[in-house]
Amino acid sequence: MLFEKVKKNFGFGFMRLPMDGEQVDYTQVNEMVDTFLEEGFNYFDTAHGYLDGKSEIAIRECLVKRYPRDSFVLADKLSPWYYNAEEEIRPLFQKQLEACGVDFFDVYLFHCMNQELYQKNIRCNSFEIVKQLKEEGKIGHIAMSFHDTADVLDKILTEQPMIEYVQLQFNYLDYDDPGVQSRACYDVCMKHGKKVLVMEPVKGGNLVNLPKEAKELLRANSKDSEAAFAIRFAASFPNIEMVLSGMGNMDMLRDNVSAMKEFVPLSEEEFALSEKLRSQIRAVRQISCTACRYCVDNCPQKIQIPDVFSVYNKHLAAESAWKETKVILQEQHANVKDCIQCGACEKYCPQNIHIKETMKLLGEAMD
Repeated sequence: MLFEKVKKNFGFGFMRLPMDGEQVDYTQVNEMVDTFLEEGFNYFDTAHGYLDGKSEIAIRECLVKRYPRDSFVLADKLSPWYYNAEEEIRPLFQKQLEACGVDFFDVYLFHCMNQELYQKNIRCNSFEIVKQLKEEGKIGHIAMSFHDTADVLDKILTEQPMIEYVQLQFNYLDYDDPGVQSRACYDVCMKHGKKVLVMEPVKGGNLVNLPKEAKELLRANSKDSEAAFAIRFAASFPNIEMVLSGMGNMDMLRDNVSAMKEFVPLSEEEFALSEKLRSQIRAVRQISCTACRYCVDNCPQKIQIPDVFSVYNKHLAAESAWKETKVILQEQHANVKDCIQCGACEKYCPQNIHIKETMKLLGEAMD
């Protein structure tokens, strides 16, 4: 089984890596990989589109070339925006193997699955092809990352029992969110006997950059950092097999590792604290962007939408006045008003954010 090879239930997601300009900072990533492995962790996760194609290359350069293949577990994904026909899937898979420098993936996930993309995978015969790749020894275990409602998940798991693990967005803010349905989807996995892999335990940094009142509440009632508390929440449920974190620097990695090296589940009092934090965060109504950057990859104007939303969220969290926020947006993200309202971004947003409307409102506020 896969998790006999995994040393601990915490994984390194290669979605958000330290950058040197437009390139991945291999020196920093090498140090992070070394520390991660030295601390006893060995699960790594990537995808073809992460960092505009640079993530898989970073896996090859910083991990695969430097460590024996049996010393780590590697997950990659079949991303639906890179194929439109059955005959394109195997060449894409081979390209991923070559980019990562490996002969097989321990885990291969159907990426960003929802109702629409499920139908696309059926049309492209993706499930049968991935099943064949597993039979050929090129895939160890089949999984999927999922962004939709619990009833859609139930339908997919009923029709595709070949899926062994489900990767869910699971954190204390989304736990009972009617849009994300983290808890309901978790329950569906329990019903089907599927183990859960967690993505976005800190919601793309939103549970680190807390509103002022929430941050003060956490610090008054917990010794954990904001990220450590969120990760411990995600890992405290019985059906959670792995928690992934996209760590952008050594400080993040050390903090996350410290929370999981000698893992202690949340107490009843800490679960009650998470409910209070959830209420305070929602009162601020920040934009629920996780900075996956799928929107940027598909924006014809190449607007750095997650960066814009991050600046605005800090304003909403009372970290900056609007005058200061406006200056930052003008100086660093002057293309806010370049949005042409085409909607291409919204099609690929896992959080179902009304990006067009939000960008229009921000553009008007800039005036």
